[in-house]
Amino acid sequence: MKTSEDKNKFIGQKIKEAREAAEKSQKELADALGFESATAISLIEAGERKSKIEDLEKMAEFLHRDIKFFLGIEEKADIRFALRADKDLSKKDQDEILRFINFVKKEKDGRSK
Repeated sequence: MKTSEDKNKFIGQKIKEAREAAEKSQKELADALGFESATAISLIEAGERKSKIEDLEKMAEFLHRDIKFFLGIEEKADIRFALRADKDLSKKDQDEILRFINFVKKEKDGRSK
C-alpha cells in the first residue's frame, strides 16, 4: 500500500497534468479555489501539501476532469459495451464501427513509428 506521502505526490502530479492540459496557470487554479496565492497549488502539485476533498471537487470542475482522474481511477469505456447499449444499431452497423476503430488505431500506430 502506498504511503500517505506517495499518495499526495501522485495526486499532485495528476493535478499538475490536468492543469497543464487545460492550459491554466497555478494562479488561475488558486483563484478558482479561493487561495490567496499560487504557492498553495505549487505545494499541492509537489505533494508537500494535502488537498481537501472539497478542493479536489472544485479542481475537477475547473479543470473539466472527473475527480477519479486525480485519484488514478480512470475508467475506460469498452466500445463493445457501448455499442450493445444502443439497441437501434444492427449487428452489421456495430461491426462496421469496430472495423473503423481498428482502422484508425492502425493508422495512428503507423504514424507514430
